[in-house]
Amino acid sequence: MIPGNTFSGYVPVILLGCCFTMSAVPVGAQFRDASGDLGFSGGDKAAFADYDNDGFVDLHAGRLFHNEGGRKFVPAQDSGAPGGGVVWGDFDNDGNIDLFQFTGSGSLHRNRGDGTFEALEFPDLPTVNSRGAVWVDINNDGLLDLYVGGYEIWQQEVHPDVIFLNRGGGRFEEHWRSKAGACYSARGVCAADFNEDGSVDVYVSNYRLQPNFLWLNDGEGHYSNVAGKYGAAGNPAGVINYTGGINYPVSGHTIGSCFADLDNDGFIDLFVGNFSHPRPGQDHPQFLRNRGPGAGYAFEDKSSGAGLAWQESFASPAFADFDNDGDLDLFFTTVYGTGSGGIRNYPVLYSNEGGWKFVDRTGVENLGKLAATYQAAWADIDNDGDLDLCTAGKLFINDAERGNWIRLSLSGDGKVVNRSAIGAIVKIKIGDQVLTRHVESGMGEGNQNEVTLHFGLGDQAAKVSADILWPGAHVQHVKGLAPNRLHRIGFMRQ
Repeated sequence: MIPGNTFSGYVPVILLGCCFTMSAVPVGAQFRDASGDLGFSGGDKAAFADYDNDGFVDLHAGRLFHNEGGRKFVPAQDSGAPGGGVVWGDFDNDGNIDLFQFTGSGSLHRNRGDGTFEALEFPDLPTVNSRGAVWVDINNDGLLDLYVGGYEIWQQEVHPDVIFLNRGGGRFEEHWRSKAGACYSARGVCAADFNEDGSVDVYVSNYRLQPNFLWLNDGEGHYSNVAGKYGAAGNPAGVINYTGGINYPVSGHTIGSCFADLDNDGFIDLFVGNFSHPRPGQDHPQFLRNRGPGAGYAFEDKSSGAGLAWQESFASPAFADFDNDGDLDLFFTTVYGTGSGGIRNYPVLYSNEGGWKFVDRTGVENLGKLAATYQAAWADIDNDGDLDLCTAGKLFINDAERGNWIRLSLSGDGKVVNRSAIGAIVKIKIGDQVLTRHVESGMGEGNQNEVTLHFGLGDQAAKVSADILWPGAHVQHVKGLAPNRLHRIGFMRQ
């Protein structure tokens, strides 16, 4: 068995070629602000998806932009797409990715497949002013459901989180909501099958020094909060009361979090994006290592040695391998221009150096002194094999040629596995490392990376094999994948 891979019924990966090592990449700036050249200006949360299936990923950032062959981003004026914050997912399994608007009263928009969207009836959201949501097949019936976080009106009311089950035919019904008097101030929502049982779990970033939620999925549509037990609730100290009658151990002001394998051991870790005033008792951002099956998939805090310099107004994180060296790097926004004591706050880019060490490369990568923003998402917008960044109302093109890569576009059959493959996990073994990516919808606070999976491969030039854990615990092995190409892989029972 390959270390770090516990898929049920696992068959060892066969690598084609000899032994390989991940190598360091050259230094030098690689990002270029191409917003003007591309015609882009959109300051709301960013969500990437190829909505017209033309092979170029499009972008929703307050409004929908169509990607014209990687050369221009043109507002899709007559598309019928909503504004506000959105997440992409193919809820009707017709091969055309749809939109859910989680802000305001909420709205569901079916992709007609001709570049336009139609609004469908959808229950009113009790979340009132949600700041994040995820598509996730909660009960493994092949249909994408919705978890929507509920925020608050400060010192007046805290709104509930809510789950809607997809009953097919465009019909959704409320399945669960937070109980009155037990509502927490949710900001971002992210999801992943972190314990590899085939059922996708949900993490909720709660604000106001509240503990976070880690909802463990039993595979039948029921969740239990195991955040405290698994070491993912925060670092509790003391107890305070808050609006709505809740009292809780003082933890962190979490705005956005991400699931990502940060140490290439094959297990999906968790980064918790905490805003923190310069006073005692407030959690700083946390790097949480998934300890794997031997520890029941509980998390270990690796923050103290990770190297992330403190800023007060950290908000929305987004992970991607921007330099194609094989590990996932961190872009992290800030939402104060000037913090306490007149200290300037700026979004940052940290490269992952391995061994839970991260190095600030913001300035050298031409991303210094960006404006305060909640916007952060990654996608390969020009199909050149490296990941580009949307943040602070700008599009940054990744120009450097660094390392080999491979991109995997997964699709379910629309019956057993949802067509968007949201919740699927892919592992590629390179030497003694297991590169792991998962198909996600929402992450950070209300943002979404493209669903196509990107693996930097460093010096790896020979063909590789991939192991896929689909929702529902179906395992698929794919051999002979050539680097520096996009591969489309459909779900097959094995």
